[in-house]
Amino acid sequence: MNRTVPLVLAIALFMEHMDSTVISTALPAIAEDIGTTPIALKLALTAYLVALAIFIPISGWMADRFGARRVFASAIVVFMIGSIACAVSGSLTQFVFARFLQGMGGAMMTPVGRLVLVRSTAKSDLVNAMAWLTMPALIGPLAGPPVGGFLTTFMSWHWIFLINIPIGIAGVIFALTLLPESEAPPVRRVDWTGFILAGAAASGIVFGLSVISLPALPPVWGMMATIAGAACFAGYVVHARRTPDPLLDPKLFANQTFRAAIIGSNLFRIGAGAVPFLLPLMLQIGFGLTPFQSGMVTFVSAGGAIVMKFTVKRILRAGGFRMVLIGAAGGAAISIAVNGLYTPATPLALIMVLLFASGLVRSLFFTSANALTFAEVSDAEASQATAVTSAMQQVSIAVGVALAGGVLDLVTVLSDGALELPAFHMAFFTVSAISALAIIPFLSLPPSAGNAVSGHSIRSAGARAAAPVR
Repeated sequence: MNRTVPLVLAIALFMEHMDSTVISTALPAIAEDIGTTPIALKLALTAYLVALAIFIPISGWMADRFGARRVFASAIVVFMIGSIACAVSGSLTQFVFARFLQGMGGAMMTPVGRLVLVRSTAKSDLVNAMAWLTMPALIGPLAGPPVGGFLTTFMSWHWIFLINIPIGIAGVIFALTLLPESEAPPVRRVDWTGFILAGAAASGIVFGLSVISLPALPPVWGMMATIAGAACFAGYVVHARRTPDPLLDPKLFANQTFRAAIIGSNLFRIGAGAVPFLLPLMLQIGFGLTPFQSGMVTFVSAGGAIVMKFTVKRILRAGGFRMVLIGAAGGAAISIAVNGLYTPATPLALIMVLLFASGLVRSLFFTSANALTFAEVSDAEASQATAVTSAMQQVSIAVGVALAGGVLDLVTVLSDGALELPAFHMAFFTVSAISALAIIPFLSLPPSAGNAVSGHSIRSAGARAAAPVR
C-alpha cells in the first residue's frame, strides 16, 4: 500500500480536527472576550456544521468536474482564509460568519480526501489505508486541547486559529506535488434542484435544532427552521426518486452493508460528537479548571485512539465487522456515560485513564465503520457514497451538539439557577443512551459482511470451533 497518499490527505484532517478540539477548549474565553456566553457560542459551532451540510453533497461532483487534487488543495486555502477571519472577529456575528467560511473549506477537504484515498487503494488495503489516514489526523485532537489551552491561558485565543496557516500552506504544497490525479468517471450533469433541496434540508435541521435552545434567538426560529428542513428533506427524497442522476442517490441504501454502516455510525456520532463540546465545558465550569488544565486532561482520549490504529486490522480479521462493531458500539457508549459520573473529587489521574480507554473503543468503532461503509461500494459509486457519508456525519454531529446544549439549557431552567455540574451529568447520560442505539443496525448484518476488506474468514473460524479436542 502506498502510504504517501493517506499521509498527505491526513494533513487536512489534522488541521480540521485540531481546530475543532482547540475551539472547544477555548469557548469560555472566546465568549467572555466577544461579549456572549459559552452556550450562545454554540451558534458558531452550528454555523460551521451548517456550511458542511450545505456544501458536502456537491463535493463529489466538484471532484469529478475539476479534479480531486485541485479541489482538495483549494479547500485548504478556503479553510485558511476562514481561520484568519475567526482570529480577527470581534463579535458573535463576525465569528459565526467566519466559522461558516471555514466550514465551506472543510466541506470539500474531508470528503474529497476520502474519495482520493478510496479510488487509489485496493479493497484489501482499505482498512490499513483508513488507519494511516486517521492516525496522523488524530494528532490534532491529541495536541489540540493542550495547545489550545496553553495559548488561551497564557497568550490569546486568537492564536488557536492562526496556527492553521503554516499547516495549511504545507498541505497545499504536498497535495499539488504528491497526490495522484486519479481517473474520474464521466462527469455527471449537476443536479441543482437536488443541491438546493439537500442543502436547505440539512442546514434547516442542523440550524433549527441548535437554535431551539439558544438564548440569543427566539425558540420559534428554531422550530420553524427544523420544520422547513424536514419539509425540504421530504421534497428531496421525492425529487431523487424521479431524477435519473440525483446529487445524492438514495439507491445506495439498497445495499444492506452500506445502510447498516451509515445508520449505525451516525447514531453513534450523535453521542460521540457531543463529547468534545461537553467535556471541556464541564471541566472548566463544573470543576473550575483553567483551559490549559482542561486540555491536559482531555487530550489523552486521542492517545488511546492512536494506539488502537495499530491493532484494528488484526481485531477485524479475528472478529469480523459485525461482532467488532457491536462490541465497540456498546463499550464506547458506556465510556460516554461514565463522563456523567465525574465530580471535582474524582482523581484527575483516574479520569485520564478512563478517557484513554474511551479513545481506544471509539477509535475501533470509527475505523471499522468507515471501512465497512466502502467495503461493498463500487468505484463508480465512490463519489456518491463519500458525499452521502460525509453529509450525514456532519448532520449527526450537529444533532449531538444541539441535543447536548438543549439538555444543558433545560436542566438549568428547571433548576432555576446557573449552569452547574448536574446539567452536564444529565447531558452525558442522554447522548450515551442514543449512541448505544448504534448496536441495532449491526445486529442484522450477516457475519460475512465486508470480509473482503476485513480479511475475516467465517469458514476457518467455524472449522476451528468444530475441530475435535485431542
